[in-house]
Amino acid sequence: MSHLIPAGPSQDAPATADRLGFGVPGYAHPLVAPTEWAELTRPGTPLHWAVLNVSRGPGTSRDPHCLTAASRLRATGVRVLGHLDLRCGTRPFGELISDANHFLDWYQVDGFCLDRCPVDRPGLPDVRRTVATLRALLGGAYLVLGQGIHPHEGYMELADQLVTFRGSWADYRWSQVAEWTAGYPPERFCHQVHGVPRRHLEEALRIARWQGAGTIYFTDRTAHPEGRTCADAPWKALPGYWDEIVSRLGPRVME
Repeated sequence: MSHLIPAGPSQDAPATADRLGFGVPGYAHPLVAPTEWAELTRPGTPLHWAVLNVSRGPGTSRDPHCLTAASRLRATGVRVLGHLDLRCGTRPFGELISDANHFLDWYQVDGFCLDRCPVDRPGLPDVRRTVATLRALLGGAYLVLGQGIHPHEGYMELADQLVTFRGSWADYRWSQVAEWTAGYPPERFCHQVHGVPRRHLEEALRIARWQGAGTIYFTDRTAHPEGRTCADAPWKALPGYWDEIVSRLGPRVME
């Protein structure tokens, strides 16, 4: 059955702990966030993938600064994923594939993150069509579905990984996992949590491990900077405890 993760004392973590690494939702433009992009190439950073989002997608033309940032990451063996916004299933198919082709032509991405992906059973056929086309465009494409919640289990057959939690620490610390997730290994799931205080970092990592996530992104930044609500705000810059969380997860194991 689904289980509630307590916020109590530390427990023994399962053997999947050593596979925990980062999935970066996509920082601000490299000119605005040069430190962030440079940190991703630091040797030993346990980075599974990073999203490239030039301008709500690939932009209107090749951006040399984004190309440089993506090339440096790929040179270290990190997957770079192009950001495709499915708009909860309302985005025209032709637009999506056009954006995908631009990501491939301009930035040589290794796959795609399908943000705001549908979550229910009726949305499966359209997402299946999109995924099949993306895999035809790029053999071996790594695909992440960015639902942010637990979708219908049928989506598991379509992608390499699902983002099954994206939200605040206040919600994450009492979150539950869907029963069907127990049948899949941790590398199939990613959690992205904002507003995680430094003092609760170990607790957050423990929750991720016990809920079976192999990829995470935790930050102390919030969606309400200076009192304004901005959904992208938590992900545009490094967390204040970046060095600490990198050291906690340890060096990346190259596969």
